[in-house]
Amino acid sequence: MTNYDFPKKRNNSGSIAKIENKRPAFTPNHIKSLADDEIFVFGSNLAGHHGGGAARVALNKFGAIWEQGVGLQGQSYAIPTMQGGVETIAPYVDEFIEFAKTHPELFFYVTRIGCGIAGFSDEQIAPLFKNALGINNICLPELFVQALNNLRIPESVK
Repeated sequence: MTNYDFPKKRNNSGSIAKIENKRPAFTPNHIKSLADDEIFVFGSNLAGHHGGGAARVALNKFGAIWEQGVGLQGQSYAIPTMQGGVETIAPYVDEFIEFAKTHPELFFYVTRIGCGIAGFSDEQIAPLFKNALGINNICLPELFVQALNNLRIPESVK
């Protein structure tokens, strides 16, 4: 496993300095391009028929492979969301989080998986990503983070 080698430039004193990548706090709503070390995480179906939504973006722009419904493919990572209830998605999210932990050289932009064609709400899907909070190379949608923060507020305070 290798760490990402940041591009370098010379500073005013002539020594080489790292150029740190500026990453957003939340996954952008529309991702049009990725740096070499960035991965687009999208909701798919188990058959890998990436015909609509973020899956189609992954297929057309980020190297998703037709008929591959799970895992890393090009600069994208598929998490199946179309096979049943939220409980059927959870093992795939857990697998993704473990994958991201073992690949700190990559940075993962999680889209609002399951919240489009699959028909789930942010409040239903966000709890699946609670173990992703605080992992430096996983970026979640703002609506997921808001939903997770709402879960932490005691009922007596709401």
